[in-house]
Amino acid sequence: MEFLPIILAVVVVLVVAGTIIAVMINREAERKKRTLSLISGKSGVADVKVNETDEQNKRRADLAKKLKDEKEEEKSKRKTTLSMMLEQAGLSWSVPKFWIFSIIWMVLFIVAAYFMGQSPMIIILAAFIGLFGFPRFIVKKMAAKRQKNFLMEFPDALEATVRLLKAGMPVSEAIAMIAKEFDGPVGDEMGRIYDQQKIGVPLHEAAQEAMRRIPLAEMQMFATGLSIQAQTGSSLSEVLMNLSGVIRARFKLKRKIKALSSEAIASAGIIASLPVVVTTGMYFLNYEYLEVMFTTKTGNMMLTGAVLWMGVGVLIMKQMINFRV
Repeated sequence: MEFLPIILAVVVVLVVAGTIIAVMINREAERKKRTLSLISGKSGVADVKVNETDEQNKRRADLAKKLKDEKEEEKSKRKTTLSMMLEQAGLSWSVPKFWIFSIIWMVLFIVAAYFMGQSPMIIILAAFIGLFGFPRFIVKKMAAKRQKNFLMEFPDALEATVRLLKAGMPVSEAIAMIAKEFDGPVGDEMGRIYDQQKIGVPLHEAAQEAMRRIPLAEMQMFATGLSIQAQTGSSLSEVLMNLSGVIRARFKLKRKIKALSSEAIASAGIIASLPVVVTTGMYFLNYEYLEVMFTTKTGNMMLTGAVLWMGVGVLIMKQMINFRV
């Protein structure tokens, strides 16, 4: 009977996860069936005539192409939710491996909540956090750190590329040189662009593929600049030099905004940490005063509500001080 809450939490989480996966698979199957029926011209409502006019064939071909493009776009968006999220974090994990680690974290959260003497509802909540919340939070933090490191070195890499191009080096060799000279995310992404170009992928398409792994406005500018250069035949060195100047200006503006908003960030941090600090001090100085919060059911409910509302307040303050450029 002691392990009944743990078993119940695991069963509930697995049932919910299985239901979500089954619904997603069923929805995907229905969407594919509907798309194939539209592409093949079978509407299921009326019989399709054997002899159609050229205008109708052209319209159907355009519709099929549009549906195919939408299918590829939806497929790419679906990949960015998890698999591309892992690539954005610089991890070479597969999706099943990520779910295995998520299940491990779920078990750890359940065991920790059980040995802390929490109620079954809290154990189930901890299981959801361990399975769906904490692993994704860590991956997003790793992705944000990788993007920050990329942004700090990207202008230098662009200027180095411009110098190599002006020296007469081909574009592919210049990118290969940047991949060797720069470490971290910049060297990694430039190396991937060079590898894709070697197998016949155009430079601007390889940059657009890299934009999915580095979802930054600066990387989008880089891919757009290469696309414009490929279509118009303008000077690539001039495009990259202008892009480097724009990125440095944006980076300078971001630092200025961070400096101007540092007071608001410090105030929000103090306001968010004050209840935790006061409660911790009261816990060690006068435990009898807070004992009812941990030993009674009403106190546990009040403590849970306070933590939830405090979390909502922290999220609101974070959105208020989150300035985007």
